[in-house]
Amino acid sequence: MAEAKQGDRVKVDYTGKLQDGTIFDSSDGREPLEFTIGGGQVIPDFESALVGMNPGDKKTVQIPATRAYGARRDDLVLEVGRDQFPEDIKPEVGDQLQLRQPDGMSAVVTVTEANDQSVTLDGNHPLAGEDLTFDVELVEVA
Repeated sequence: MAEAKQGDRVKVDYTGKLQDGTIFDSSDGREPLEFTIGGGQVIPDFESALVGMNPGDKKTVQIPATRAYGARRDDLVLEVGRDQFPEDIKPEVGDQLQLRQPDGMSAVVTVTEANDQSVTLDGNHPLAGEDLTFDVELVEVA
């Protein structure tokens, strides 16, 4: 059997859970997640947990927030007056918007609060500040 190593293309079935057991993502009912170990397509600790596994092996991987999507940052939350939005954009809680930053780069933000005068935008990743647990099964090493 082929043992997974850096540079291998792998297929993985997984379920991602928060500390309270809430499932935030899963390959259940979908094709396995396919990526190259070391390719930077997934959280580094998720990748490295697969090294040394063989197809059919299962394990549980715990990744602290600091090694996943980082701590929540208050400086990535801002309140903007509704008058700053174009007339055709009516932001509502849960909407994701793409903003152009002063350096020309774009950032995705989530509307977390909205009233008649202002809108609160959060630039944190939705899983920032969360410790994550993944149940993984290596399906294939290519």
